[in-house]
Amino acid sequence: MGPVARLAALLALLALGPRGPAGPAAQGDTFSALTSVARALAPERRLLALLRRYLRGEEARLRDLTRFYDKVLSLHEDSATPVANPLLAFTLIKRLQSDWRNVVHSLEASENSQALKDGYQKVEQDLPAFEDLEGAARALMRLQDVYMLNVKGLARGLFQRVTGSAVTDLYSPRRLFSLTADDCFQVGKVAYDMGDYYHAIPWLEEAVSLFRGSYGKWNTEDEASLEDALDHLAFASFQAGNVSYALSLSREFLLYSPDNKRMARNVLKYERLLADSPKQMVAEAVIQRPNVPHLQTRDTYEGLCQTLGSQPTHYQIPSLYCSYETNSNPYLLLQPFRKEVIHLEPYVVLYHDFVNDMEAQKIKGLAEPWLQRSVVASGEKQLQVDYRISKSAWLKDSVDPMLVTLDHRIAALTGLDVQPPYAEYLQVVNYGIGGHYEPHFDHATSPSSPLYRMKSGNRVATFMIYLSAVEAGGATAFIYANFSMPVVKNAALFWWNLHRSGEGDGDTLHAGCPVLVGDKWVANKWIHEYGQEFRRPCSSSPED
Repeated sequence: MGPVARLAALLALLALGPRGPAGPAAQGDTFSALTSVARALAPERRLLALLRRYLRGEEARLRDLTRFYDKVLSLHEDSATPVANPLLAFTLIKRLQSDWRNVVHSLEASENSQALKDGYQKVEQDLPAFEDLEGAARALMRLQDVYMLNVKGLARGLFQRVTGSAVTDLYSPRRLFSLTADDCFQVGKVAYDMGDYYHAIPWLEEAVSLFRGSYGKWNTEDEASLEDALDHLAFASFQAGNVSYALSLSREFLLYSPDNKRMARNVLKYERLLADSPKQMVAEAVIQRPNVPHLQTRDTYEGLCQTLGSQPTHYQIPSLYCSYETNSNPYLLLQPFRKEVIHLEPYVVLYHDFVNDMEAQKIKGLAEPWLQRSVVASGEKQLQVDYRISKSAWLKDSVDPMLVTLDHRIAALTGLDVQPPYAEYLQVVNYGIGGHYEPHFDHATSPSSPLYRMKSGNRVATFMIYLSAVEAGGATAFIYANFSMPVVKNAALFWWNLHRSGEGDGDTLHAGCPVLVGDKWVANKWIHEYGQEFRRPCSSSPED
């Protein structure tokens, strides 16, 4: 091993250092919380350090090769150089018999490369898994759908909603970040592998367009090529019913790879199909968006999300009002909270500045080491599902005195008993890339729900604290009530899940809209029926 390579290997080992206490994230869960995605920056910084040392080693090697090249070239350019000179004759033979072999088969290049590979293997366990790439790709498709984003605009770093001829900027980034052809191909391929040609085709078309623009250039980091993109797009188009487009793409593929027999057979197949049915030559295939059987309210849900948060203004509905709230509690007399009534049926209120920045940061810090992929109840089981993308952690009051103070504050505002077993521990949630939670009820709708294992009744109320701001998206949408609440940093949203009769309030069906841009954190306090009998007396009417 050469001195440069030995130095590179030593520095690579030093750069890795000891492992921190947190350890690697669960495989395939990085994409589901933005704080986990942020942690992925650390191993990439270590890889950058390794690559920098590799480049320095290679630069030293190339300088030495340049020296050898210049020395030999000078001998050939000197026309007066007589081969008859025994010294020159000897060095020529030595170069051809020994020097050139050493240059061509130099171990220095492989040693430099091996040091880089060894360093990569040491950080590999901390890197996102392939499932994370799939999850992140699906997140881009989710944002594309919910916010009606234009794929071509997304590839250029623009967040634009396109409806007919109208183009609306939903978010204007300070610095544009464009996707590469290979980036677009990977998103399209994830959809392609799922048989989702509705999403695959526009992403693959963008990949083809970008690959065409840079054809002949190869980026080391790319996995795909123009031929790959044409191949996938042709078959996706055929599956979608656009045979003439599939034929055109397949013929273009053969221009670059004329010996590909499989593609040649496809061309013959498409030509026969078009000959048998000439109308397909001009027919334009209409691809339907994949159906989501469990989501019956998709159009309303997405329409509310697209408003990025909206609710009736007070002058439109005079019964909505703002006030300073003490709830007749001595605890709040000197420092009442600003209360905003958002909706009456269901009753939804917003308490502004419920926590301060320091408290919000502390809650996030306490929860972060314990975050795990969020689950939903399915019968008696708890499952990870695509319609809830986030990580969550449960914080007991004993973790920090500040959480006890928080409970006192919630109890004073709501008038409810928030101590276990009459309420659950604080649940802290961090949303991932395009993180969301499709329409759901907080209260149990089935007797087999795991909520009843607590033996404290159903969830009578929800108290949700926004621990962060987001730049776009992430609103809380109430589907049947037909309004959405934008994220208000440090504020808390409160609503009743049950009528006074104990029946579930169907109008509380709500959703966490996908986060378009930003890092969304919330903390939930779910309060149960038992213990509230004299604080919120029941009623014989299911409408109360």
